[in-house]
Order: sequence, then C-alpha cells, then structure tokens
Amino acid sequence: MAKVHGTVNLVGGAWPLLHRRSFEAVFGPKSDRWLMYTVAGLLTSVGYAQLSASTPEHWTQARRLGVLTASTLLVIDLVYVPRGVIRKTYLLDAVAEAALIAGWAFVSRPTEASDHVPS
Repeated sequence: MAKVHGTVNLVGGAWPLLHRRSFEAVFGPKSDRWLMYTVAGLLTSVGYAQLSASTPEHWTQARRLGVLTASTLLVIDLVYVPRGVIRKTYLLDAVAEAALIAGWAFVSRPTEASDHVPS
C-alpha cells in the first residue's frame, strides 16, 4: 500500500510541476501559482517518503503520512467543491483519497491469527 499511495502522491504532485497547463485544464486555473507549486512539492515529498519505506517501522510511518495526507485532501475537496471555490473535478480526487484511506484500513486490519491471544 505504501508503494501504491507513494506513486499516487508522487505522480499527482509532479503533474503541476511538469505540465501546469494540463493540470489547470483539468482542475482549473490557479491564481496563486506559488500555492499550487507548494502543494505539489509537498505531495511529491510525501510520495517519495512513502516509496522509500522498506521496513515495518517505515511502513507504519508511510501509512500515518498517507492517511493524514489523504484525509486532509479529502476534507479540502469536500468542503471547497460545494462552495464553488474549486472545480467539481476535485470530487474525482475525493474519491481517490477515500479509496486510498480505505486501502490503508484494509491492509492495516488485524489478521485472524493475531486476533487470538494465547491462553
């Protein structure tokens, strides 16, 4: 899951950095480009950190970073689309962020073997 979410964040963050015009064609023109570039850089950094996870401790950190990042983006999407501040295409992002959170929940759930406490 760390690799999947890391790839999503890395690609999503790199997109406006590499081709601003196509990003703005989908998600609308940005008046504060510095903010777009800041968020893009942060998502790229988070994605890189998630992709670098190689031990159980790193995976725990990748999960924490992923769930918090996805939750933040999901809330922003769900608050600002209805207000008309950002385009409705951000609802596609909301679905993706919710799916990533669900993915983390699925892979993080206890297995049946670890549910039993030895007597």
